[in-house]
Amino acid sequence: VCCPSCSPKGFPKLKNDTFLRAARGEDTEHTPVWCMRQAGRYLPEFRETRAAQDFFATCRSPKLCCELTLQPLRRFPLDAAIIFSDILVVPQALGMEVVMVPGKGPTFPEPLKEVEDLLKLRQKVDVTAELGYVFQAVTLTRHSLEGKVPLIGFSGAPWTLMSYMIEGGGSTTMAKAKSWLYRHPEASHRLLRLLTGVVTDYLVGQVAAGAQALQLFESHAGHLGPEQFQEFALPYIRDIARDVKSKLKAEALPLVPMIIFAKDAHYALRDLAQAGYEVVGLDWTIQPQEARAQVGKGVTLQGNLDPCALYAPKEKIGELVKKMLESFGTQRYIANLGHGLYPDMNPEHVGAFVEAVHAHSRHINKH
Repeated sequence: VCCPSCSPKGFPKLKNDTFLRAARGEDTEHTPVWCMRQAGRYLPEFRETRAAQDFFATCRSPKLCCELTLQPLRRFPLDAAIIFSDILVVPQALGMEVVMVPGKGPTFPEPLKEVEDLLKLRQKVDVTAELGYVFQAVTLTRHSLEGKVPLIGFSGAPWTLMSYMIEGGGSTTMAKAKSWLYRHPEASHRLLRLLTGVVTDYLVGQVAAGAQALQLFESHAGHLGPEQFQEFALPYIRDIARDVKSKLKAEALPLVPMIIFAKDAHYALRDLAQAGYEVVGLDWTIQPQEARAQVGKGVTLQGNLDPCALYAPKEKIGELVKKMLESFGTQRYIANLGHGLYPDMNPEHVGAFVEAVHAHSRHINKH
């Protein structure tokens, strides 16, 4: 049960460290598996818990975040939990308003339009003051997991956050945000540097609160071509890995494995493999063998079943998982989907996916 009196120290002993071992490149008896958006609307209990609450009010309630994080683990033998939150809490910490509009998604009533609008953002962010509710949720959840599996903390990456802040919400083209890169490169770098500093402190804060691994979501990487990615995304992705690690060291905090997930950025896999992350996450549009050839043996890969494969009959899901494991190999590998779970998915099919990963990887490892 989630209790508010939990202290950050004295966490329960971890019972299943398969995910952490795979992330660090150590051998595992089975391939660990978790799902992006595993705490989500596909679960009836999630919809029930969320029903009465505004989305961001839920994010600000450590007790509700804890409950939502734990729900999928009560149903499925997942190898990791990921804290329930949203990447857009970072723009909120910078002073921007974000609301969740039903049927439309996250919306910024006043997005950044002109370069002068950058002056409205907080230039110095005290992450504990602005995002302390996430840290409380992490600590509470880490205790409530009772050592069952490790807890992953996360953040959006600077370019993805910048694109939301300028577009004012989702977009199929990212034309407004990309026009800044072409028209206002200096201002774009200024904003990306500001975001990099906040994201770094935010990730370090999550480790201090009890997160045992971190994932950086560059969800909008696919809107950039190789040149723009090299200039406006990759340097900040690298800086975050380097700065988080040096701050963790300086604060005598555990050096946790870090995952970079840059959706649709195949053109940058080699660079991402050398960006300072232990794990590179993949979407479903790349062949496992091709990805491994590009990243080499020095990092762990995570992914990359097409989320829509979970609409298939359960036997078919098992076949697809087996093929995926044979392609990736069972070691230095974390099974996942190539993106998050969709709201209309059948929980039983998610269970079939998780169980197939465990069964097939154990079988492959034995033979």
